[in-house]
Amino acid sequence: MTDSLAYGGPDDRGVWRDDAVALGHRRLAILDLSPLGHQPMLSPSSRYVIAFNGEIYNFKALRKILEAAGFMFKGHSDTEVILAGVECWGFEKTLQQLNGMFAIALWDREQKKLYLARDRFGEKPLYYGCVNGAFIFASELKALCLYPGFNKKMNMQAVQFLLRYAYIRAPLSIYENIFKLEPGHYLCVDQSLNIAPQAYWSATDVALQARRQGSELSFQEAVDELEVRLTDSVKSRCISDVPFGAFLSGGVDSSTIVALMQKSLPQAVKTFSIGFENSAYDEAPYAKAVAQHLGTEHHELYVTDQDALNVIPKLSQIYDEPFADSSQIPTYLVSQMAKQHVTVVLSGDAGDELFGGYQRYFFYHHLQKLHHLPFVLRQVLGAFAMHIPSHLIGQKRQLPFKKLAWMLRHSKQASSFYDTLISQNYLADQYLNQATPLFMACENSAVLSATEQVMLWDTISYLPDDILTKVDRASMAVALETRVPFLDHTLFEFLWTLPMEFKVQKNQGKVLLKELLYRYVPKKLVDRPKAGFGIPIHDWLRGPLKEWAGDLIASTVAGGILNQSALEAAFREHLSGRVNLGALLWNALIFQDWMLKNNGQ
Repeated sequence: MTDSLAYGGPDDRGVWRDDAVALGHRRLAILDLSPLGHQPMLSPSSRYVIAFNGEIYNFKALRKILEAAGFMFKGHSDTEVILAGVECWGFEKTLQQLNGMFAIALWDREQKKLYLARDRFGEKPLYYGCVNGAFIFASELKALCLYPGFNKKMNMQAVQFLLRYAYIRAPLSIYENIFKLEPGHYLCVDQSLNIAPQAYWSATDVALQARRQGSELSFQEAVDELEVRLTDSVKSRCISDVPFGAFLSGGVDSSTIVALMQKSLPQAVKTFSIGFENSAYDEAPYAKAVAQHLGTEHHELYVTDQDALNVIPKLSQIYDEPFADSSQIPTYLVSQMAKQHVTVVLSGDAGDELFGGYQRYFFYHHLQKLHHLPFVLRQVLGAFAMHIPSHLIGQKRQLPFKKLAWMLRHSKQASSFYDTLISQNYLADQYLNQATPLFMACENSAVLSATEQVMLWDTISYLPDDILTKVDRASMAVALETRVPFLDHTLFEFLWTLPMEFKVQKNQGKVLLKELLYRYVPKKLVDRPKAGFGIPIHDWLRGPLKEWAGDLIASTVAGGILNQSALEAAFREHLSGRVNLGALLWNALIFQDWMLKNNGQ
């Protein structure tokens, strides 16, 4: 099980066991490259033993506190600090002290209890479950699948979620009875195998409390405070005993991170970007211009059709469970390129969720204005909108327009359009088992606006289970560690005290972040519509991936999970060029490919 994760931890291997528990660890050495960083590691009293994946960015400050309390340290790794913290403060209080990304397994030899914990935002993965009376856990599913007697029975709720949204939301996994520990949670397991995850930190609670608290800062004062806080976060994530750099797309998020890195470091930052021959998806020239302005040591890679074809056979192995965010391909390729030069990279992920960057946020901002329309009028408008031909809307605006039409047409709660929008459509509709929703975000409409609730939902669902999953698996597949400066929990708390108009104004998002970036990069270099890290999947399925897709569709089993005739019809429609169904087809194709390679059925 441990060796199955060797590609992500090539520098060291460790196993520790007694009569009740076995811990395995593969190490990617980042801090304290000596044998003193070896894991699993025993605490000073030998009561606790830990297997830890991740980085603790405030470990030096915590170490000073623990040294003042009388603790002695052999090396200078953050793992030692966690163990000393547990001995000093206990497990949960130590978690609350940690600022970082982590998945932790800690065995208490005295109490015979196992503790598992995951970081606040879910940057590092952690799966667990029971098999034949044993409790098993690992960073990735491939390790669990090797446990004797593991049952690969698929979780159909997870499959349906995947086919709709391209990812599987925690706590579900693709397999029945195997779960993802949710961000900000820990659990304690004794030999009775009672399993009850508990939250030690909640993004929802923090956001609600911060919005109630509010802020008296002016806009410019908020920009000043953001600069201080984000700079501190960037600096702490540059602590490393190995070479490091940054992903740079040329967009607002990554450009801000690189600008603050370059300001804080004496040497030129190594930056990495990826481009496409299709100019509609190619941001490499923008990244290069920003890199030249900031004076970074820039590296770029242009992705060909063949590059994409070469990655696709690896996807089911990289991600273990089916995962269909198509930007997984360029993410893997840019990680592979960066690994040739560095072992750690900083990324601009989470900027959209924290600062209001997605187009849908503007949509919900305007939609909330319909709150006071009479229920009957909303239904009439919805029925009319549903019948407007797509070509009159335009491909790029079709999906949000149709979503608006659906909301207006099928709203059944006359009490409030706001309540209908959030709880019934955006939240509840994402769960297929309506009787037992996995999460209900915020019911207090007096505290958060519709846009804020959607941003919060993305932070606790889409961000960890899609964006962070994509980046972590792609980078760890080549033994590259990715760090996310925007995901400092103290920065998150500060941002949620600020009014919404500091983030989204009219049809413009990230207002606050852009104002900070303009202090370092000319507006003309970064002021353009958001492109995202997408790939030309529509064109590829009509070209270099056409045969691959056709073969997968032909391999579907009659009466199986996927409807072959419906897939064939959709594929023909897509090939005709009349509509773009690439994104929907990709979800099904990735699932089919995974089933064939993993014997999921």
